[in-house]
Amino acid sequence: MKYPKNELAQLIIASCVSCDIEDVVISPGSRNAPLIIGFTSHPKINTYSVVDERCAAFVALGMSQQIKKPVVLVCTSGSALLNYYPAISEAFYSDIPLVVISADRPDYLIDIGDGQTIRQKNVFENHSLYNANLVSGAFLDNEQVLKTALLTSVNQNGPVHINVPFDEPLYETVDTILELKPIINLRNTTAMDADFLQGYADIWNDASQKIVLVGTHPPDILLQTQLVHLAKDPSVLIFTETTSNLRHQNFINHIDRLIFTLEDKEFEDLKPTILISLGGLVVSKKIKQFLRKHSPKHHWHIHPKKEMDTFHCMTEHFKMTPQLFFGQFLSLTSTTKSLYQKNWLDLGSERKQRHANFLSKVPFSDLKVHDILFTSLPENIDLQLANSSIIRYSQLFDLSSSLSVFCNRGTSGIEGSTSTAIGSAMASEKQTLFITGDISFFYDSNAFWNSYIPKSFRMVLINNKGGGIFKVIPGPSESTASNYFETPHGLSAVHICKMFGIAYQVAYDESQLITCLEDFYKMSDHPKLIEVYTPSELNDSILKAYFNNFK
Repeated sequence: MKYPKNELAQLIIASCVSCDIEDVVISPGSRNAPLIIGFTSHPKINTYSVVDERCAAFVALGMSQQIKKPVVLVCTSGSALLNYYPAISEAFYSDIPLVVISADRPDYLIDIGDGQTIRQKNVFENHSLYNANLVSGAFLDNEQVLKTALLTSVNQNGPVHINVPFDEPLYETVDTILELKPIINLRNTTAMDADFLQGYADIWNDASQKIVLVGTHPPDILLQTQLVHLAKDPSVLIFTETTSNLRHQNFINHIDRLIFTLEDKEFEDLKPTILISLGGLVVSKKIKQFLRKHSPKHHWHIHPKKEMDTFHCMTEHFKMTPQLFFGQFLSLTSTTKSLYQKNWLDLGSERKQRHANFLSKVPFSDLKVHDILFTSLPENIDLQLANSSIIRYSQLFDLSSSLSVFCNRGTSGIEGSTSTAIGSAMASEKQTLFITGDISFFYDSNAFWNSYIPKSFRMVLINNKGGGIFKVIPGPSESTASNYFETPHGLSAVHICKMFGIAYQVAYDESQLITCLEDFYKMSDHPKLIEVYTPSELNDSILKAYFNNFK
């Protein structure tokens, strides 16, 4: 094997290996040649080449989402680095560990007119947990800085940036690679003081109306078990979202379906004395409006690092994992006599029946397509959802508890959804289905410039010709500039699929879609995509009729 002669490259590679990092996504370049040579030669590193840096960063994000440890990104100098930013910000807000390593020119070449050169130091400062700027010739300082950067990404679950100045020559090699001792990492699992926690348990036990609201969260059996136990208390309502990966018959698993048509008096009846929130960002705008207007007396947020006062009424931040919190807290709680849970679960059951009745009669549309898709899903797959309309429609349906559901809700952007799903599929042992809208799909079409897409990867593209979300939300449809909110187009995915070797099917109605789905999930020699055309002129009115159905 040939390894880079460059001391900085040797140290970076050895540091990553000592921190048990195994996966590196590289975008081709020249200034990053010492890192490319070293990572691709090392027997303990898996390397992937993804040309488009924006796609590469989201691929790494999807991989890290699945393996739950940092994935390294490597790029050349100049504007290449800036293309990582959308994924970096998503990782920052979604608590996904990424290590960005950017090759740079030495300081004496910055701002003198040298090619492919920008000010790279600290470029992600607002959205990275740590910024390391290495210096040639300072081995011990660089070693410590690298260790800090890598452990920060591991322990705090987020992105870090390591900027590395490489002077020429770039391609010199040696036969050996530096080795460092493994980094022993002990995560902080400090328990809370029992007397301190007892005070909050006393408040909890005295309250007859309590809500636990869970935003985005990876699948977690322990947390599921803890919340099922908590839901045995008749004074507790558990509100979960599709991306919380927590589902149970005694949870409210479809918040908007329950609360969308409630009036102020009903909201006052629903208002909790205590709100516990946990997990990442919440999709439902309606629940945010409700809790901001009808504020609970106590709002406790549980998160190991983020103090998110989403509802403008937070009274306590428990800086720990929810599993650790409930592991202590549950033993101090007692059940409280109340009809709170029963009354709202009864309403939820009534809404479920209305939902089924409406779907049995609804014409072919975005809503009906989601109904058909979610009914067809195999057990135990990974479901990746694009943003905008797709994630919002998913909130209306009851999904199998065997599914693992993911969506880039950290920044809620449409960019990178396809690349993230592909990265997730590359790292997961399960089959991945990606459901996307047309604008997200075409925006990230370079995602398919990727040699590692599993043959089992499946995509459903719902094409309503321009971004139907802007027909639903108030404002854009009433303006005279609707074409600038929406993105009307006549594009089809057929040519993209042909270029990248993806098996393509198309459906224009319910029967065609059902036929396409018959063998859609079976193993094949290529990834598959179904493009489903829906009536853009009807989708918004059908969705409005759906919610009016609950009045």
